[in-house]
Amino acid sequence: MAPLTRDEAQTRAEMLAVDRYTIDLDLTRGEQTFGSTTIIRFAAVRDGDTFAELRPAALRRAVLDGRELDPGTLADGRLPLPGLTAGDHELRVEADMPYSRTGEGMHRFTDPADGHTYLYTMCALTEAPLVYACFDQPDLKAVLEVTVTAPPDWTVLANGVATRAEGEPGRWTCAPTPPLSTYLLAVAAGPWHSVRTEHAGLPFGLHVRRSLAAHLDADAEEILDITRRCYDRYHEIFDEPYPFDSYDQAFVPEFNAGAMENPGLVTFRDEFVFRSAVTATQRQTRGMVIAHEMAHMWFGDLVTLRWWDDIWLNESFAEYMGYQVLSEATGYRDTWTEFAVRRKGWGYDADQRPSTHPVAPEPDDVPDTAAAWLNFDGISYAKGASALRQLVAWLGEKDFLAGINDHFARHRFGNATLADFIDSLARASGRDVQGWAARWLRTSGPDTLTPEITGGADSGDGWRLRLRHTGGRPHRLLLGAYDLAPAEGGGRDTGTVVLRERTAIDLPAGDGTGEHTFPGPRPDLLVVNDTDLTYAKVRLDPVSWRTARQVLPSLPGSLTRSVVWNAARDMVRDAELDPMEYLGTARRNLAAEPDLAIVEGVLDFARGQIADRYLPASRRGEALGLLGELAGELLARTEDGGDPGRRLTAVRVAIRSATAPGTLRAWWEAGSVPGGPVLDPELRWLLLHRLAVLGATDPREIQAEAGRDPSAAGEQGAARCRAALPDSGAKEAAWEAMFGEADTLSNRLFSATGQGFWHPEQHELLQPWTERWFPAAVALAERRGHALAEAAVNDAFPHVFGSDRLLRLGEEHLAGTELTPTLRRRLTDALDDMRRALRVRHG
Repeated sequence: MAPLTRDEAQTRAEMLAVDRYTIDLDLTRGEQTFGSTTIIRFAAVRDGDTFAELRPAALRRAVLDGRELDPGTLADGRLPLPGLTAGDHELRVEADMPYSRTGEGMHRFTDPADGHTYLYTMCALTEAPLVYACFDQPDLKAVLEVTVTAPPDWTVLANGVATRAEGEPGRWTCAPTPPLSTYLLAVAAGPWHSVRTEHAGLPFGLHVRRSLAAHLDADAEEILDITRRCYDRYHEIFDEPYPFDSYDQAFVPEFNAGAMENPGLVTFRDEFVFRSAVTATQRQTRGMVIAHEMAHMWFGDLVTLRWWDDIWLNESFAEYMGYQVLSEATGYRDTWTEFAVRRKGWGYDADQRPSTHPVAPEPDDVPDTAAAWLNFDGISYAKGASALRQLVAWLGEKDFLAGINDHFARHRFGNATLADFIDSLARASGRDVQGWAARWLRTSGPDTLTPEITGGADSGDGWRLRLRHTGGRPHRLLLGAYDLAPAEGGGRDTGTVVLRERTAIDLPAGDGTGEHTFPGPRPDLLVVNDTDLTYAKVRLDPVSWRTARQVLPSLPGSLTRSVVWNAARDMVRDAELDPMEYLGTARRNLAAEPDLAIVEGVLDFARGQIADRYLPASRRGEALGLLGELAGELLARTEDGGDPGRRLTAVRVAIRSATAPGTLRAWWEAGSVPGGPVLDPELRWLLLHRLAVLGATDPREIQAEAGRDPSAAGEQGAARCRAALPDSGAKEAAWEAMFGEADTLSNRLFSATGQGFWHPEQHELLQPWTERWFPAAVALAERRGHALAEAAVNDAFPHVFGSDRLLRLGEEHLAGTELTPTLRRRLTDALDDMRRALRVRHG
């Protein structure tokens, strides 16, 4: 399909006004296609030609104002509409549409647990034409009126309340929506298990496939409680009431994203219905996603971007509000710590790659929808949310929310741009928000703040801070000064610090060095950007880093500790800190860390980045040994069973870091870890996967476990384990399943197979496949599109086999091969990550 250009969209928006889509979907036509009949009522403001988008298996009929159009004119997903005259028009399109197995358009899934089939739409960003004929751009909003024919025992869900038609089994009518963008259409159909309630006069519902019914029932009250609390909090801070007629949340299988903000019917990946034990951090993450998607009901659905250069207006706002509202409305009070230690690193990493871009790109930087797909990244989400947090610190929350409410009032059920948003904030605050936005939203790359401390020994002349600032943005931040605590009997406790003071400073725009003088002796530990108010890489001076290594768990405030851990993470990534020193710091401090989100975030970086990518093979065993020791200490500290989440985290890292199968095999045979936990399905597949990597299991045992767990997650776990076996035949079979032209794997089975394939332990065996990846991925991206191109890099690229040779080969393909935009962007990022890992590895 030809991407829609910004110029084409602007021309069409100037020509057309769309009133209504009447969409009739027939889901009873078999396993390959469904019927889609669309009537579009629209007006042309002048004479001219245009086109509608449609990507059918077969176009049966197209009728414009009673005149038959030639179906053969459909090309590249575009149906020409020539010779329009000014005035009202009606286009009727009848088509057979293809079901998807890649999570795009109308995805079809048959549950291996019970054989039931489920369907759901994913129309963002450009996939609506895989479901219905439309003018597929965000600024041509229209009413969506949907009817669906489904098997009689199915339930249909949609943006508006869906009701069964009397006397017509399987026929459903969905309430017309307010004006919406085409990408927000949502339909989900199947024999759903539902939990329904009512809140604030609106129907609320939770929906999941039947095989997960018991797990949803176990968590339904928690999910609904968070939903109600967030809904009420948004009504406290927003003047505009919730703008739709219901609030359904469907947890759907094989979903590519975390969730999608379809108004009235939010879709989530169904891994958020937990079927195994999880930590409090994972539950908090689910709560944040619920709050994030609800924020979109206002910012994204009520008021929508005009073109995709402003995707940050949707995602950054929802990301910020998700964390903030969850912390204000629920029992999760430390949400920003999880953001700092997990999400923010995503933003910093993306912002240092060649593909970095401003939070709000210039319109010309997003010339078409193919380019727009590339900006759903850590910059549009995490960096943008960080920028908004800094904006709130600068404006104050009162003026910020006043500007938001002005924005909603001016553009409700319409479209808006960055300029509109900035104007609303400026009106509410009287501040130069335009100048702030130019520095924060129109520039790329992170700032770096580096402290240099002199004086303040014992002379009483005070201490002086020179704060070097590169990157040029203005910052409002805190400096935290900490001292070693007094020890009993005199002296100082070298393992504990206390806060001396936090000082607010404003760094002006522009590179430079600021000078600050403070009374008294120099602090033992200075934390720049204490409590993490701004977005910048920070450094610790040598004295502060030596102190931090000894006292990290005693630092008051989880956000302060996350800033220190992030500083250490950045120093490793910039080859300024030996990765083994980071691991040694984790080994010394992490078992006593009070906040589980920090424990999980540090362990993920240590295991997934340092052990697998940043260390040469000669040091990897030592790294895994340190992580195993740390896991053992965490297990020892939780023997009383009082902290099951911390114990579960320890078990996970112990499994992932095992270098020999003995202990794992003993746990497997016993069905539990000594002292708990019992091996539930998630732990069993994690453990069996590690045994497969180590060559300590076989296909027969994997098949037996798949029979024990005949679920979709079990199917994916088995695919992951089979691909991990250190056997050339198993590797070839996995490779053919992923990249062979049969294309039988769904999106999630492809990802699972890719996640099982590459392991440092199998370096020699896998060398022949490293070079095969490049032509295989190029062909796959051409055949299977955006979602599988992403998965080919994210999940199936040899990230852990970084070498100068592989890097050169990748660069040659970037320079000399025609790649789809998605594959080019993701490969560029992967190679840059490899380049960074090699710099760190070579010191």
